[in-house]
Amino acid sequence: MDPKTSRILFLTGATHSGKTLLADRLMKRYGIPVFSLDLLKMGLIRSGRTALTPYDDDALTEELWPIVREMVRTALENARSLIVEGGYVPWNWADSFTPEERGHIFAAALIMTPAYVETHYDDILRHARAAEKRMGPPPSKEELLAEHRKTAEMAARHGFHLIRIEKDYRPDYRFPR
Repeated sequence: MDPKTSRILFLTGATHSGKTLLADRLMKRYGIPVFSLDLLKMGLIRSGRTALTPYDDDALTEELWPIVREMVRTALENARSLIVEGGYVPWNWADSFTPEERGHIFAAALIMTPAYVETHYDDILRHARAAEKRMGPPPSKEELLAEHRKTAEMAARHGFHLIRIEKDYRPDYRFPR
């Protein structure tokens, strides 16, 4: 990747898909900073700046997106690369940017296939805390299947690149050029 050209990667996906783990590995490989939407979310909640809870997903997306959008614009203006990781990237993110800005932004969604979830459900739960502490009970297999199916459909409909986990979970992905 040309260090003079900024690149932004939106890395989103369904719950328990390994977004944080993949973002951390990309950061180590490319030296590109990661901005975690979960950290921003919890900062707003714990600071009392919002009455929302960690379970208010749609409202949190609306709350976080104006901040994230302007951070991305600032990164682009300053020729900085950034990985924005988390489940709060709106599906219509492209509407927030000019065509020139969109040329520097790549959106990807990490998805586990139904066969993977069926075969590896216990492994998914066992590794759920690999990158962060989680609150609340884990999703059932049916909930996880439904969430990944819905996320795959929405991501495909809105032009996200799908990173499918089909046989083995190997969070190995190349930063787009």
